[in-house]
Amino acid sequence: MRWFWVDKFLEFESGKAAKSVKSVTLAEDHIHDHFPGIPIMPHSLVIEGIAQTGGLLVGEYYEFRERVVLAKVSKATFHFAVAPGDQLTYSVEAHDIREDGAYVSATSHCGDRLHAEVELFFAHLDEQDNDRELFGTVELLQLLRMMKVYEIGKKSDGTPIEPPQYMLDAEAASLSRN
Repeated sequence: MRWFWVDKFLEFESGKAAKSVKSVTLAEDHIHDHFPGIPIMPHSLVIEGIAQTGGLLVGEYYEFRERVVLAKVSKATFHFAVAPGDQLTYSVEAHDIREDGAYVSATSHCGDRLHAEVELFFAHLDEQDNDRELFGTVELLQLLRMMKVYEIGKKSDGTPIEPPQYMLDAEAASLSRN
């Protein structure tokens, strides 16, 4: 992921739900380009932030061994625009995670105000796409740590989520090459 529309995770329950935040700031280029003179966060980027939150929730369910991509936005209702200085809280609930994809619903809140309601479908890429790397294993592990997924993440039984061994092995191999 080149652009990150999530700053950190607040809650993460494997296969069930996740909550993340995104602070909207004037430091972001898109704020100045989207409606010059009226700086607002584009709704499409809010959807992307929700999709990143949901995509990581769905991907973690299979230890990030499946390549998860956003397949469909089936619903997106926005109640108002957000501007620099606002903080969005994305709450995503997984309703159905299967080997071929997943369905999630989500809300975005700005403080106590409901900002958006979104429903998304994710697909897992077929085996024929296995030679396409969507992201590096070590880079994904670093991103998940930075977003605090392993600090706050829990399995359904309440035990902490741990990085998959293959990710730790890739990280160790990367460090030994340097």
